[in-house]
Amino acid sequence: MSSTLDRRAFLGTTGAFVAGTLMASPLSSNAILKGEKIKAVLVGTGVRGTSFWGKTLVQDFPDIIEFVGLCDINPGRLEYARGYMGVECPTFTDFEQMINETKPDLVIVTTKDSTHHEYIIKGLDMGCDVLTEKPMTTDEDKCQAILDAERRSNNKLIVGFNYRWGPYITKIKELLQSGAIGKVTSVDFHWYLNTYHGASYFRRWHGLRQSGGTLWVHKATHHFDLLNWWLNSEPEEVFAYGDLEYYGSNGPFRGDKCRTCSHKSECKFYWDITRNKRAMDLYVNNEQYDGYIRDSCLFRPEINIYDKMSAQIKYRDNTVVNYSLTTYSPYEGWKISFNGMDGRIDAWLDIPFMNNENISQSDMHELEMSQEDEKLHREPVILHKLWSDYKVHNVEYQKGGHGGGDKLLHEQIFTPPGKADPFDRPAGVRDGAMSILIGIAARKSIESGHPVRIAELTDLEPRVRRI
Repeated sequence: MSSTLDRRAFLGTTGAFVAGTLMASPLSSNAILKGEKIKAVLVGTGVRGTSFWGKTLVQDFPDIIEFVGLCDINPGRLEYARGYMGVECPTFTDFEQMINETKPDLVIVTTKDSTHHEYIIKGLDMGCDVLTEKPMTTDEDKCQAILDAERRSNNKLIVGFNYRWGPYITKIKELLQSGAIGKVTSVDFHWYLNTYHGASYFRRWHGLRQSGGTLWVHKATHHFDLLNWWLNSEPEEVFAYGDLEYYGSNGPFRGDKCRTCSHKSECKFYWDITRNKRAMDLYVNNEQYDGYIRDSCLFRPEINIYDKMSAQIKYRDNTVVNYSLTTYSPYEGWKISFNGMDGRIDAWLDIPFMNNENISQSDMHELEMSQEDEKLHREPVILHKLWSDYKVHNVEYQKGGHGGGDKLLHEQIFTPPGKADPFDRPAGVRDGAMSILIGIAARKSIESGHPVRIAELTDLEPRVRRI
């Protein structure tokens, strides 16, 4: 039997891909035992693909992973990606041709959200394990197709939920899991996107629901996955409100794109892409191939997603969550409160007035996305107990790499198996499905004016997860 088949058999049968087993994925462990590298291909060569799932892996895991192919619909971006990532592998515009010729062990999917299902399903059906960027997909039919493909395959799907791995986030999980506030009964969770980061979604393809499923799916899937994981339960019913009131056709003026707009001097959202070399090299220099404009006007009338969102989510264990997402806040950050039978937990990150900070919101976003920042910060998680004083848990974490979660996620996937993860952080296909189904249900609730039951969307029945 070939070493490739040996590796695939190991990946298909080991339990380490299932959430809550080994600390690290078996992807690299079998390769290390055999003195081999994981053969990987990347489909989708945008910013996230070429950096976090590309260049970073090339630099940090040179003895573990080898890229044997890159795929994209844009040949210009492909050539840029190969140079930026520092790889010599062939490039393809045909995904199936790439799989047939390179015979990879692992497919990494970082394409436009609405196409994730296509490459996930083909990758599984063609004998590969698949690692997809969030969200897993954008609607319930595509979700069901992915579930079916994973079930009929001997291979597995990993969803790249990095937020689970941040130390601050994990501290909340630790307190809840220990029963610090008893049975959780309700949660208030509010996420604020600022006028730098929030606005950027409306410039890009994310502003079209047919491409990104709305921010209920593209962005909030992070938040819903955290809720599902923190609560050890799955959503049962969703009722939501949402509207588009700030961006899109609501704007005071509009242009073709920022570069050519006649309103540069008066638009507070003017973004000079020519000052961003990476964006110029990756996108502007390759517009000729697919027509994708990276600095589109965020007031263009075709924008059809929501910019304010609020949902009530009922969980299988009867926990009720009040959630909101704002896309034009003066600052970017989040607040959460858990109410339990024995107490309450309050937590927050990046709320500037909490620490008397005055930080550039653009700089803060760049810091979060950076993989370079290793400076330690300390922020409190407040534990209140009924009939007693509160306790402050000061948690050390890094702002870079999504609160330090990015590096830990990579280590989980691309290093040998170790001890069992006490916090159940590895995420698989069910986690990916349950996170997006909340957002999909929220969309449907807004459109219908009625609550939407999660069990009506796919064949997954919500359950209370094991501890």
